[in-house]
Amino acid sequence: MPESMLVETVPFAHDRPVSLPGLVIDCRGGLTVASIAAYRDKAAALSDLIEATYGAALPEPGRRVSSGAITLQWSGPSQWLAIAERGPHDGAGRDLEVELKSLVGGLAAVVDQSDSRGIVAISGPRAIDVLVKGVPIDLHERAFATGQVANTHANHIAITIARLDDAPTFELTMYRSYATSFADWLHSAAAEFVHATAR
Repeated sequence: MPESMLVETVPFAHDRPVSLPGLVIDCRGGLTVASIAAYRDKAAALSDLIEATYGAALPEPGRRVSSGAITLQWSGPSQWLAIAERGPHDGAGRDLEVELKSLVGGLAAVVDQSDSRGIVAISGPRAIDVLVKGVPIDLHERAFATGQVANTHANHIAITIARLDDAPTFELTMYRSYATSFADWLHSAAAEFVHATAR
């Protein structure tokens, strides 16, 4: 039997992390990601079940919550993204699609998104200086506080951006097919700080 020519890779597999005073860019791999879409009139019951299981209810529009084993992020009307470390789980990697499908039953549709999303974390005092070059929303803490989420774009590439803390740290999620274009823009936007450090 001929060997498969397909090789499994993660988004941003060839991108090197940036770690500078004031700016850290890290492409997040090793995650399990699933979308959750509540069926009609089932959102409240779904949220109650999620809270009873994970200790956090489904977040309101424009919000994100984490509860140890899972992060839940609003992504649209009655829709959320669940994110977790894949890690060891029953001898294999954790799979949120399988985990959540067995939990929510007839309350929601759950679809694996692990291979369809690229996720990048950008942190440090220079993070906003980099992001404002392509992200058209106000990222100052007065307008975009910790735990907030927005569907927007970075240099015309559709993204979801979340503020994780006051460092500040931002997490950007995009469709995998845009990962290379996004990485090109991001490295260009960060270039002035990389070059300044290299001098």
